[in-house]
Amino acid sequence: MAERNHEVTKRQPLLDARGNIAEPGWSRRQLQVYDRTKIKAARFRIKEWDYYLVVGDACAVAFTLSDDGYVGLQSVSLLELGEHPWEHTETILDAFPMGKFHLPGNSSAGDIVYDKGRLQLSYCLEEIEGKRVRHIRGNFADFYQKKPFSCDIVLEEPDMDTMVIATPWDKDGHFYYNQKINCMRASGWADYDGKRYVFDPARHFGTLDWGRGVWTYDNTWYWGSGNCDLDGHAFGFNIGYGFGNTKAATENVIFYDGVAHKIDDVTFHIPQDDYCKPWTFSSSDGRFEMEFMPILDRSACMDYKLIVSDQHQVFGKMSGVAVLDDGTHLHIKDVLCFAEKVHNRY
Repeated sequence: MAERNHEVTKRQPLLDARGNIAEPGWSRRQLQVYDRTKIKAARFRIKEWDYYLVVGDACAVAFTLSDDGYVGLQSVSLLELGEHPWEHTETILDAFPMGKFHLPGNSSAGDIVYDKGRLQLSYCLEEIEGKRVRHIRGNFADFYQKKPFSCDIVLEEPDMDTMVIATPWDKDGHFYYNQKINCMRASGWADYDGKRYVFDPARHFGTLDWGRGVWTYDNTWYWGSGNCDLDGHAFGFNIGYGFGNTKAATENVIFYDGVAHKIDDVTFHIPQDDYCKPWTFSSSDGRFEMEFMPILDRSACMDYKLIVSDQHQVFGKMSGVAVLDDGTHLHIKDVLCFAEKVHNRY
C-alpha cells in the first residue's frame, strides 16, 4: 500500500508522457514543474487561477484572476463581518481565453496584470526593503451601487513552508496541481464608499490559492483556511477534501512560525438545514478539533443544466486545538476565517 501523506522532495516535471501526475503527493514548495504544453487535454478544459484572500479585523477582500478555458472569471469581493455583515462580489467574464492571459506556470515567477473595462487588477512580485512581497493593486469602477472600489495591499512572504499538492483523478489526462500560501502578513488598504479598510501586519494576513489543472466534469469540494498571530507567532491552517484521488496525500496542514505540520483527514460537520448554524471539524489523527461560528454565507448558485455552480463560502470564527508534530497543543479562539462547500458541473 502506498505511503499515506507521501511528501514529494525532488524537483521534477509534474506530468508524465500521458499527461498524468508523475508522483502524486504533497510538498512544501513547488518542486513539480507545471508545463501547460505537456497537458493531454483540449485547451478549453484547462483551468488556471490565482486567488488571494486578505482578512482584517472585521472585514475581508478577495481577488480572482482566472483562465478556465472557455471562460475567464475576474472578480473582486468585499465583506463586512462586523455588527451588520454584508458582502458583494463583482465579476468580469471573458469568453474563451484558453491561455491568452499567460498565467505563470510557477507562483514565484511572473506578474499578472488585467486591464479591461471597469477592472484594473494586478498581482506583482516585488522586493521592498529586502523583503519579498506580493503586491495587489486594484480599481473597479461601478463596483457596487455605482460606487468604485480600489486597493493597494502588500503581502510579505518570508522563506516559509507552503502546502503544495499534486492530485490525480482516476481518468487519464486529468489532474489538479495546487498551492496554498498561508501566513503572509498584510499591510495596505482597500477603499469603498468613503470607508478605508486598513491592514496591519501585526495581526492581519493574506492567503494565496494557486491552481492549475484539468478536472472531471462534476465535482464537490470542501475547503477551509485561516491565519492569526499567536503572541508574535504566525499560525495558519489549510484543510480540505473531495477533489480527485487523495490516496497519496491530503491537503490538510497546520502552519506555525513558517513550518508546515502535516495532518491526516479532516471532516467538515456542516448543519444540513442552515449553513449559518455552528459547524464542527474533526480529524482522524486528533490534531485538528475545532468549532466554527458562522457570520456570513457568501453563497451563489448558477444552474444552466449543463453548467452548474452551487457555492457556500462561509466566513466566521474558529476556536479549538491544533497539535504540532512534536505534540505541542495550540489553542486558538475566535480566529476570523472561512470554510466552504462548493459543487460544480462544468
